[in-house]
Amino acid sequence: MASRGYFFVVLHALVFASIATSAFSQLSPNYYDYSCPKALSTIKSVVEASVLKERRMGASLLRLHFHDCFVNGCDGSILLDSTSSIDSEKNAAANLQSARGFEVVDDIKKAVDEACGKPVVSCADILAVAARDSVVALGGPSWKVRLGRRDSTTASREAADASIPAPFFSLSELITNFKNHGLDEKDLVVLSGGHSIGFARCVTFKDHIYNDSNIDPNFAQQLKYICPTNGGDSNLSPLDSTAAKFDINYYSNLVQKKGLLHSDQELFNGGSTDELVKEYSDDTEDFYEDFANSMIKMGNIQPLTGNQGEIRVNCRNVN
Repeated sequence: MASRGYFFVVLHALVFASIATSAFSQLSPNYYDYSCPKALSTIKSVVEASVLKERRMGASLLRLHFHDCFVNGCDGSILLDSTSSIDSEKNAAANLQSARGFEVVDDIKKAVDEACGKPVVSCADILAVAARDSVVALGGPSWKVRLGRRDSTTASREAADASIPAPFFSLSELITNFKNHGLDEKDLVVLSGGHSIGFARCVTFKDHIYNDSNIDPNFAQQLKYICPTNGGDSNLSPLDSTAAKFDINYYSNLVQKKGLLHSDQELFNGGSTDELVKEYSDDTEDFYEDFANSMIKMGNIQPLTGNQGEIRVNCRNVN
């Protein structure tokens, strides 16, 4: 009986790997070289202008790509508005009143379609490229984004609530969540480094600063001025001490027990990920290289390719 169970676990892993490999092989950094050679430079110019205007926008665009990929694959579903048949992922707990950047995606889509002469570039690919360009604009690494994703024709708030990692997750829950998306412990630690930029709402870290013991007491006290026990749920605090710059301070903060979220500090709390956090806290080059690799890996979670899905005319609506 046990061997049979093991067989099905292995079979599931092999099927997932087969699907991921098949989709991966259909994506290419050169996908738009002939159909729209100005696509990538157009996306980059809009992202750079947006981040220059508001540094926080870079973190918002990166977060949209993360949350998109973690639901039903990197298919642009997070961008769809609610309709009579679609319960928008924008209304999921992780996105409601916090996900931003949709107007910038609209601006990118308009500019790219004008540059291409027609809708050629998918909204899913726009998210993937905008995430990379945002990281670069804030001083982080670059990587070759594999392209050719198509857009979903549906979205699911229920799936988003079930799939996006929560700020109160334990280390074991985080590991399981990432594993369910074909990502390992190293990917977990590396991609969490995306919290090097951006802000979080008081409601997401309130329990951590008032009830957890694995937090620097002075750091917790400072946060209590921003996040009182009653009210203030929408008050913001930076995710690390240099929230407008993509760097390794996120990991240094974890080592000092100054992780803003419970789920962040779980990465350095006497568990299996401690050593990797220590490594990145002292080695920018290693972190940048691994972050780029893990972003490529995440960007290839179950993309729609070939004749699947569509190329949306408006990223907020199905054609």
